[in-house]
Amino acid sequence: MSAQDHSFFNDVVRHVDRAAAFTKHASGLIEQIKQCNSVYHFQFPLRQADGSVEVLSAWRVEHSHHKLPVKGGIRYSPGVNEDEVKALAALMTYKCAIVNVPFGGGKGGVCIDPRKYNADQLERVTRRYTHELAKKNFIGPGIDVPAPDYGTGEREMAWIVDTYMALNPGQLDALACVTGKPVTQGGIRGRREATGRGLYYALREVCLQVEDMQRLGLKTGVEGKRIVVQGLGNVGFHAAKFCREGGATIIAIAEREGAIYNADGLNEDDVSHHRAETGSILNFRGTANIASTLDALELDCDVLIPAALENQITKANADRIKARIILEGANGPTTPEAEEVLLRKGTLIIPDLYANAGGVTVSYFEWLKNLSHVRFGRMGKRYQESEDRRMLQAIEIATGRRFSEAERASLVHGADELDIVNSGLEETMAVAYQEIREIRQGRPEIRDLRTAAFVNAIEKVARSYMELGIFP
Repeated sequence: MSAQDHSFFNDVVRHVDRAAAFTKHASGLIEQIKQCNSVYHFQFPLRQADGSVEVLSAWRVEHSHHKLPVKGGIRYSPGVNEDEVKALAALMTYKCAIVNVPFGGGKGGVCIDPRKYNADQLERVTRRYTHELAKKNFIGPGIDVPAPDYGTGEREMAWIVDTYMALNPGQLDALACVTGKPVTQGGIRGRREATGRGLYYALREVCLQVEDMQRLGLKTGVEGKRIVVQGLGNVGFHAAKFCREGGATIIAIAEREGAIYNADGLNEDDVSHHRAETGSILNFRGTANIASTLDALELDCDVLIPAALENQITKANADRIKARIILEGANGPTTPEAEEVLLRKGTLIIPDLYANAGGVTVSYFEWLKNLSHVRFGRMGKRYQESEDRRMLQAIEIATGRRFSEAERASLVHGADELDIVNSGLEETMAVAYQEIREIRQGRPEIRDLRTAAFVNAIEKVARSYMELGIFP
């Protein structure tokens, strides 16, 4: 492939082609699975304070309609382009299939640097973007459901749902037009940290496999693992947090301004506070500064978590990567050429289309909550606690021993929304990993988890198309 033809979307297509070779589906069906069904590129004006007008470019891509609605975030970044949005939409299709979430893949983006605009300008951009999507029927609870991504968050999702509801007065399920909203506006507890928590669950599942850990020269379990995290945004921060709480040591954190290192471990909360106060993670107490964020990727560690942007591990630096495990928190952080180098070295790569699927999994839960119009746990929490009390009373009568109030408080606990969300996410990530690993273990010709994950996704999407009668 020439440099001119190379693109992020083509990288995804190459992964699909490689995995499709291990399936028996017709070439026409594979071609349908690979291509984006709809690409909407549009421009709209933004008036500046001085009266000048800036014209912004924006996209919404719906990759696959094998299941509806399609699902995918909205990215605000100066680097947004059509190729990137198409690639991310495609990855969402495969990601949803892998974790058994009944959505097609979608993605959106506006070519804008949100750091250079005030809240009023960003609100106008978000509302205009929503208007444009609504005009072309690219948003709706059963059509296309956006979510936060790089450069957007709960605030922007609240603006989107408010705009959509104004355009669709009286629509009963309007809150389900977008996920990642504030909890007070129909959001769900646990969504903010879902991707980072999902990364931890993914790593934990991988590290429980005795055979795989022995091959890497590592002990089983997350405990004691030395981890380098690139990116201290929402995903990287929470991945670091849950891994540290699970017994790992965060030895380095990298951001755009550089990286910091401490072999004894870092606390992501403290580093985040330092950055908020100083504008940089550099010069954090007790650490050594590393000039380039890419240099941190080459540190000796057990687990590397690239949780920033795509194309961070390339052919240029893959030979110098020392991590035994790469847990992909970002979308597309490893290029296909780099992956070939890493696989030859025996590195275990936990691919993005599985590892960072926690966000869309909990977005699915939020969507279900909005459609059902009831908070998870509301119907059964008190009943469960009542049953627990009766069980404790029965044990007290049978044994003659009375539980203390502290023991009662810890044992009598009805599941609330956050408990249910985290339980559902944990189950989803565990089952999905076992499906992928079984494919790799059962097919000796498949040597890596990414190919196994794509095979898994292709089989599910293809089955859907065939059951719909689109392909014989």
